[in-house]
Formats: sequence, C-alpha cells, structure tokens
Amino acid sequence: MKQPAGTLYCSGQVAIDAEGRPSTAAMRSQLQQIFQNLEHLISEAGYECQGIVRLNVYTTSVAEFFTTCTDIYQAWIARHGVKQATTMVEVQGLFAGLTIELEATVVK
Repeated sequence: MKQPAGTLYCSGQVAIDAEGRPSTAAMRSQLQQIFQNLEHLISEAGYECQGIVRLNVYTTSVAEFFTTCTDIYQAWIARHGVKQATTMVEVQGLFAGLTIELEATVVK
C-alpha cells in the first residue's frame, strides 16, 4: 500500500505536439504520443509512472481501441510496472477531433 506524500492529477492528456498542435494521426499513433507526453509531465512534476494508481481512458471508439491499441496500452503498463484502476468511456467527441484522451492520478 502506498502512503502518498503527494498526489498528481493529470487530466486531459491528448496527442498534442510541443507546439500545441493536435494530432491528425490514427488512434494508435495518438496513444503513443499521449504516453510520451504523460511520461514527460509525470517526470517533470517529480513523480514516476510506476506511481499511477488510476488511468482512465476516454475514446471515440472502444471497438477501435481494443482492435488497434490494446497491445501498446498493455506494453506501456507492463514496462512501467503500473498497477492501476481503469475506467474506459466511449464519448461522442473530443477536443479538435482527437480520438483518445487519458486521465491519470499519480502518487509518490
């Protein structure tokens, strides 16, 4: 059990590049960009990905997520040793036509 000295809430993590441009790529590529962005955010805040205790997924297509993204998602979770609670929600739309968004809670 973790005794958090602090908690980091990372909401609205989407596939946006360093210049703030949203991705127009397929969902699989968007998820890869989101994981890169999330890793950077968590590291810059002084936390570790292994401290993720909640990782929610918002997607415009649960079916597409399970057919094109599950392997990337599971590999990333395993690489970082994340043991999280997850909720997946299909939504009608996301910012700028994006297809996937993550929301993470990270503890120290």
